[in-house]
Amino acid sequence: MVRTLSVIKADIGGFVGHSGMHPDVMDVLRKNMDDAINKSLLIDGQVHACGDDAFLIMSHDNGEDNKDVHKFAWDSFIDGTEVAKKLHLYGAGQDLLVDAFSGNIKGAGPGSAELEYEERPSEPVIIFMGDKTSAGSFNLPFYKMFADPFNTAGLVISESLHQGFAFEVHDVKEHKKIILNSPEEIYDLLVFIGSPARYAVKRVVSRTSNSIACVSSTDKLSEIAGRYVGKDDPTSIVRCQGDFPAVGEVLEAFTTAWTVEGFMRGSHYGPWMPVSLDEANPSRFDGPPRVVALGFQLADGKLIGPRDMFDDPSFDNARAEANDISDYLRKHGPFEPHRLPLDEMEYTTMPTVADKLNKRWSEI
Repeated sequence: MVRTLSVIKADIGGFVGHSGMHPDVMDVLRKNMDDAINKSLLIDGQVHACGDDAFLIMSHDNGEDNKDVHKFAWDSFIDGTEVAKKLHLYGAGQDLLVDAFSGNIKGAGPGSAELEYEERPSEPVIIFMGDKTSAGSFNLPFYKMFADPFNTAGLVISESLHQGFAFEVHDVKEHKKIILNSPEEIYDLLVFIGSPARYAVKRVVSRTSNSIACVSSTDKLSEIAGRYVGKDDPTSIVRCQGDFPAVGEVLEAFTTAWTVEGFMRGSHYGPWMPVSLDEANPSRFDGPPRVVALGFQLADGKLIGPRDMFDDPSFDNARAEANDISDYLRKHGPFEPHRLPLDEMEYTTMPTVADKLNKRWSEI
């Protein structure tokens, strides 16, 4: 039976500043989730947070892009925003970019990752939740998981992985997509995904079974709004074992604190720190950027879990590395390479500052 796992997320108000979620907002979202399960819209669902972003994790039989599921998510974010406004939380409703729901959450502000699958006898999945970073941040970890044998031994020694994977890459500015196969098109693949500000891996598919291995949110708020409205704080769903990398191989991709866009005002590069739920409240310079990994076993559509996969001392080195990188980059202050390059600053607040000085420039 084909089932759907949907993760829809949004920043609807930070406590304090951009560092976390207020318990009262989370309570409203959880109540709505329970109601949706009781009304049989959803088989199961949970609400979690990474930093100031709420993530609705939903299991159902309605397929991707289902209007009722998306409307439920939108209405829940509206309800949470009302609580955030009453509490004067920071940036209440900032990811809700349209006045009313029009049938699909895409293009409205919230990010979404949805996966249709046929449940295997054992179906382990990991849901990653990011904060203070951008769509495209999963490019490098996905490459490590599904194309790099130094990370994923199964690509060499497992028959079910040896045929490789197909990467669906989206050009988020031109709204185009391309599918490239690994291993034979790895160099072509890297041309694009090595530039995550513009190109993002939307999904990866097993070439052995043609089953979807992972999916991520690729929504860029600046592309939707045409201006700076915050970072995109992506999410992804990754299936594990069998025709896909093992749980340990998936998590191995985060043992280095990769450099990503984000940090303060979404205008800087910083290290992506793998953390437990308890440590997913970035406060230093609105960072460092965080990523949480929640592991589930799916059982007839029920979410068995989560296990907090980064709540593990084996990621202590990556966290220490992230702190060291943060110290180094922060010393650069407003200079590149800490600050994003000028072409990426186009969608920040910087152009409005620079516009005031336009008339003072003259020919050399």
